Amino acid sequence: MNSKRWTLLAGLLLPLVLQAELRFPRPAAPTKPAAASKPVAATRPVAAASAAKAAPAASLKPCDRFVGKLPNVTRALCESTGLVESRARSVGGIPLYTRDVGPEKAALRVMVIGGIHGDELSSSSVALHWIRLAAEEHVQMPQPVHWRFVPIVNPDGMLGQPPKRTNGKGVDLNRNFPTPDWDKDAPVYWQKRTGKDPRRFPGPKPLSEPETRFLHEQMQSYKPHLIVSIHAPYGVLDFDGPSVPPSRLGRLYLDQVGIFPGSLGNYGGVHKGVPVVTIELPNSLRTPLDGEMRQMWIDLLRWTSAKVSGDAGAMR
Repeated sequence: MNSKRWTLLAGLLLPLVLQAELRFPRPAAPTKPAAASKPVAATRPVAAASAAKAAPAASLKPCDRFVGKLPNVTRALCESTGLVESRARSVGGIPLYTRDVGPEKAALRVMVIGGIHGDELSSSSVALHWIRLAAEEHVQMPQPVHWRFVPIVNPDGMLGQPPKRTNGKGVDLNRNFPTPDWDKDAPVYWQKRTGKDPRRFPGPKPLSEPETRFLHEQMQSYKPHLIVSIHAPYGVLDFDGPSVPPSRLGRLYLDQVGIFPGSLGNYGGVHKGVPVVTIELPNSLRTPLDGEMRQMWIDLLRWTSAKVSGDAGAMR
């Protein structure tokens, strides 16, 4: 067949093919079924996740928390103190620990506080050493004494990296007690006298913090006759309230530095009439030598004995 005949035949067949395509279109290619969507995993609430992370921390024993953080505190010393977990928790959820030594119905009740400022590490260490001395070295007193120790009031500040003076919400706990006219005096003092120093922020209101509320509740329920609050690093003794203050404890001598709005000395000593001995150790990061800490303890016992017997001049 020559080319002319092929051309003629193609011209006749092409319209027929196009007409068939229009009448009977090709079936569409089968579509690939869509992949089944994977089930979306349930998102754990942030609070639940935080609780899961906090659970191991909440179960830690006190010595697991503090040994290695506090100067001159070995595991043996820490475990000998027999710290007891209270119901109170810090802002960060860490238990506040206490230890009672002596007969509960003693004539004199003394509360010893350490670590209200988290960066004054030595204050908590000395309180722990004194617990051991109170429990193991029985000193004859004119009348029995019941001691209540709260050695680490501000664990959030103490365990910070680095340790900080304030608590987990940035409040100076020693400016958060409900002294008279706190609403007026504490903010003004912070703004005018400290220049809004964040280390000395008194908080939004008195007793706004769980740590100060715990100490306040202890003062109301335990009703101490004397409060000893250990600080650092000024190397002096301070005193607020009635009675004659001790003139010295170990190498620390009395040098009353005044009161501040919201301080424990102001609230307990001046407002509530409970004598408050404030011990300012000479160094925040190092304790005195063991012998010096023991001498301070013995001097405190002697002054306490004089206070109980009424011979307040014995330690003058």
